[in-house]
Amino acid sequence: MLVEALAAALICLDPGHGTAPDVGRQLEPIGPGSAQLKIKDGGGALGEAPVALAIARRAGALLRARGYRVALTREREGYRGGNSERARFCNSRGAALMIRIHADGSGAASRHGISTLVPARRRGWTDDVFAASARAGRLVQSALVRATGARDLGVVQRSDLTGFNWADVPVVLAETGFLTNPAEGARLHSAGYQARLARGLADAAARFVDP
Repeated sequence: MLVEALAAALICLDPGHGTAPDVGRQLEPIGPGSAQLKIKDGGGALGEAPVALAIARRAGALLRARGYRVALTREREGYRGGNSERARFCNSRGAALMIRIHADGSGAASRHGISTLVPARRRGWTDDVFAASARAGRLVQSALVRATGARDLGVVQRSDLTGFNWADVPVVLAETGFLTNPAEGARLHSAGYQARLARGLADAAARFVDP
């Protein structure tokens, strides 16, 4: 029964950014039925898109080795959708968990550490996934800090993220470190550190799906 349960669970990994330039500046509703618009992709920190994709590929390989099904919202640069499309991709596949993978940036080069973003409760948008996402966020944050030894910046609720507001499955966003910090940025570009982050994500997903 356990093997069947693991085989049935799908983890949706969403490597942030990497959107085609002509698409990224287009606008989309911040949530279903909303008149508030937001650009599809602000571009992220310098070098963020390939780092996020590398971590997602490593995490996907680890999860598949454990018997889970895995879907990535994008496999390369030049993604043609927005964050609402990413969420609907995971919704349509009935994902047990959507993990959005990002890296941070700051004007202060000294800033460093890992945080995990989760949806704030918004009636009609996130109230159906709020509690499960909060639980997943705690697991992801704990696992990433444990796997890397990075500074723990905690779990943060966000109400302004399109990829959260369109999600109908539990969803979190891992900010895996600051690319603008010289030391942490170098680690984020290294295969060894990416592997540690991937292990943390895989461990957290497994604990969430099979507590």
